[in-house]
Amino acid sequence: MNAARRLLPFLNWFPLTRDTLKTDLIAGITVALLAIPQSLAYAQLAGVPAYYGLYAALIPAVIGAMFGSSGVLSTGPVAMTSLLTAASISQLAPHGSEQYYSYVILLALESGVFQVAFGMMRMGVLLNFLSYPVLMGFINAAAIIIGLSQLPTILGIPAAQTTHFLVDIWHVIVNMDSMHEISLVFGVTAVILLVAFKKYASRLPGVLITVALLTVASYMLGYEKMGGRIVGEIPQGLPSLSVPPLDWNSTIALLPAGFVIALISFMEAMSSCKVIAIKTRTPWDENQELIGQGLAKIAAAFSQSIPVSGSFSRSALNLSANARTGLSAVFSAGFVLLTLLFFTPLLHHLPKPVLAAIIIIALINLVDYKSIAKAWRARGDDGIAAVVTFITTLAFAPNIQIGILTGIMLSLALLLYRLMRPRVAVVGMHPDGALRDAEYFHLDALHPQLGAIRFDGSLFFVNVSYFEEAIIKLERSNPDLKYILVIGSGINGIDASGVEMLSNLVDRLKAGGITLGLSGMKRQVMEVMERTGLTGKIGAGNIFPTDAAALDALLPRLASNP
Repeated sequence: MNAARRLLPFLNWFPLTRDTLKTDLIAGITVALLAIPQSLAYAQLAGVPAYYGLYAALIPAVIGAMFGSSGVLSTGPVAMTSLLTAASISQLAPHGSEQYYSYVILLALESGVFQVAFGMMRMGVLLNFLSYPVLMGFINAAAIIIGLSQLPTILGIPAAQTTHFLVDIWHVIVNMDSMHEISLVFGVTAVILLVAFKKYASRLPGVLITVALLTVASYMLGYEKMGGRIVGEIPQGLPSLSVPPLDWNSTIALLPAGFVIALISFMEAMSSCKVIAIKTRTPWDENQELIGQGLAKIAAAFSQSIPVSGSFSRSALNLSANARTGLSAVFSAGFVLLTLLFFTPLLHHLPKPVLAAIIIIALINLVDYKSIAKAWRARGDDGIAAVVTFITTLAFAPNIQIGILTGIMLSLALLLYRLMRPRVAVVGMHPDGALRDAEYFHLDALHPQLGAIRFDGSLFFVNVSYFEEAIIKLERSNPDLKYILVIGSGINGIDASGVEMLSNLVDRLKAGGITLGLSGMKRQVMEVMERTGLTGKIGAGNIFPTDAAALDALLPRLASNP
């Protein structure tokens, strides 16, 4: 039974109680009231017809809940994934073309396959290669891009489609004289209403009320006849299930984008899962969630919709509504289904500037510029990675995936650099009796013939030469040395290169009349040294369990042999 529950996580929902059903039903309705207008808006952000968003909030939402590890996570269209989708495909096909729509569906399939593969291979931990500073640099730049991308819709100015996003925005600015005033009125009114609802009546479904009011206003004023852009006709009924359009060249061209969407969308879902796990004190499995999110994307591809992900805002709403199981997502999808079957005509006159306003307000959950400053204060190289990712993402928009890939490569390069040059300190005796950094605390040497050095890093092939240089520098700067003690409490591991370097170093120092000793070495390091014979070469009498034991043995020895 446990194996079945691991393969089919939705079995953990059962047995259901009346109280659970009632709570999940209320949570599902609450989330649906937000999900329906958001789905329409995020479809617009992805560059596809509005009903693609509703399709994405239907079957994929249910699949994500059934096969994910978090019953409260709400899966469906989200701003970041929609932006990545549009950015990835805009260079391959013109907006509004059938080829563009087929690429969107294919991208959902590819990103889903990536995630399922990562989950099945238990590679969830590898997603940590995307560091927090890089992610924040990317998200903040993407928030700017998302906001600016809605300007043409808010202002009613036709958007230029070039290979440079900033050039397109400049085109909008220089053509402000052709602004459609009534579109601006609808957009600004929507922003004001959404902010007011969020600040003064957060318990009400502000997004839905705003959409309803302004859709009625659009119909009564004849906004469409004034030249305004509306959602238009939305097909009634269920999406038709079909095999995604497969084309070898297109599949290869979209692979990098599929990988980036798989990575970024899961990071977004993972942040929601962590919050949910802390609030509800329930465990979650990142690999199972990868599978669940991947299957949701694959379901999106087979049901003619856009790539989906875990929504932070809708998940938070689901959590605040006290959802107990993933059944809340099923109820939410049920209300989306009712909308598709009976209420799509009511959305016909919905102004597109209103959807743009919904997207802009959603940016509040994405923007966090203080995180970049915090990363810079923590470590300079983290700050560099965040800033470079931010600038690169903006500079290469709409190819924003270049920004995140640049950030990942830079952060890995900086990590490698840190591994190559770990902290090394010559130590002396501090008045408190501890061995501390002699240069920082202005301490004298332990003994004219004894040098002690602390190495804070594993002895691996990337840094053995750096360690060796530090020992040789200590030897050359102290010609009277007879003994060099390596404080090994910070050495967590050693590989074959480290063993070989220490072996050669013992011979070199011995030829110069200097003995090498070790203290405080960890068990895993000692085991490698014993297996390779290095312990015997250094000599058991020169390996000490603690720093104090080393000093107690060496200082009298040096005093008796000046």
